[in-house]
Amino acid sequence: MPSLKKNLLYSILLVVANYVFPFLTYPYVSRVLGVTGIGACNFVDSVINYFILFSTLGIDSLGVREIAKHKGDKAALDKTFSNIFVVNLSLTGFMLLMLVILTFTVPQLAAHKDLMFIGGFKLVFNCLLVEWMYKGMEDFKLITLRSIVVKTVYVAAVFLMVRHREDVWIYYLLSSLMVVANALVNIVLVHNRVHLTLKGIQFWPTFRSLLALGLYAILTSMYTTFNVTFLGFVSGETEVGYYTNATKIYFMVMAVFTAFTGVMIPRMSELVSNGEMDKFKSYFNVAVDILFGFSFPIIIWMMFMAPDIVRLIAGPEFSGSVLPMTIIAPLVFVIGYEQILVLQTLLPLGRDKLLLRNSLVGAIVGVALNAILVPILASVGSAIVWIVTEVLILVLSQIAVTRELEISFPYKESLKNIAVYIPLVVLVLLCCHLHIQPYLKLLASTALVCIYIIVYQVIIRKCELLVRLK
Repeated sequence: MPSLKKNLLYSILLVVANYVFPFLTYPYVSRVLGVTGIGACNFVDSVINYFILFSTLGIDSLGVREIAKHKGDKAALDKTFSNIFVVNLSLTGFMLLMLVILTFTVPQLAAHKDLMFIGGFKLVFNCLLVEWMYKGMEDFKLITLRSIVVKTVYVAAVFLMVRHREDVWIYYLLSSLMVVANALVNIVLVHNRVHLTLKGIQFWPTFRSLLALGLYAILTSMYTTFNVTFLGFVSGETEVGYYTNATKIYFMVMAVFTAFTGVMIPRMSELVSNGEMDKFKSYFNVAVDILFGFSFPIIIWMMFMAPDIVRLIAGPEFSGSVLPMTIIAPLVFVIGYEQILVLQTLLPLGRDKLLLRNSLVGAIVGVALNAILVPILASVGSAIVWIVTEVLILVLSQIAVTRELEISFPYKESLKNIAVYIPLVVLVLLCCHLHIQPYLKLLASTALVCIYIIVYQVIIRKCELLVRLK
């Protein structure tokens, strides 16, 4: 069995690279393309991601879970891979046809025809990426090293080729080519691990298995990524630029914890399959401990340093991102804990119908709030919708986990961490009022937060979380 510590290290490196490498280019690109250019790219990409969502359904979740279960049986592994891949390929072909039709018939999409067709390459090659197979096999080393090489080339290409405001299509092409390059490597190397066989393909049983998780993913998107698409249709590209810029720091911060979640899903699925529930609960507690260790200080940093973060990263043109960033900062904890409940607990336990029911409630609330708030508050309304719906899903998921495993929300631990980090609020506020350059403020506040975390978690608590991950 692969080392969980090594997998965690590779996964953290991978997810951080997924955000850090593009982030290296973002201050440059945002100033070259402007808020409208960035908004156009993000609007089109949000639409393309919906086509990808419908072409994959629940393949990412089901694929990891099923590959992890059968990786010890070569025949079953080949059959599982083939069933899932053929369904994914069929759905991708259908969604590619729909993309072409809608691009010519919907005015908002026709206005970005060139970007939509570039996104078509991303849709096709996402099918060939088969990342779910590598994750299920816990081959995080290959995924990480491949991604770092591709992203290094991407960063160099952006600085060399994106030079003017009209280079929006070049920027989006380079972003899409990252998926193409990763897919080409994966599809070449996949033969060393599994073999595609068309004999005995079980299309409809596999499709039905995917449908519940797929509906869950689609409904979940109605209160997460749908915000960007709806905002683009209702309020325009500039507001999309404000909102997506506000979410960039959040996604970078969550990258590390998402890496941990990605490593834990196949391991938790294997524990459930083997009936090792005591170890399952132990890993649940480790995940909660890790989340509490970093979420509260990061939230404090994001909320109070938002004006300087936006000014330094994107420039004064993106000042409309400050309030949305402040509103979504608590999502570091909310979605982090939600990932533990949903991805690390309910998904490995096979509670697909329960997840579907919860996401349906979240989707209804999310769409309703979008319709009410976004036309009035634009990007700020999108931020409010996101945090309200995520809190709702967290509550519903916690009720389910309490019923299934008798694990309640850690109220005492939450209050303890809030109390511990109150002095950090004062220290960060002092940093905010320093009369120095914004980048020096950010360096000082970041160093302060890191030192505070280390002193409390390592020196005072003598935290040994990673020792428990074997």
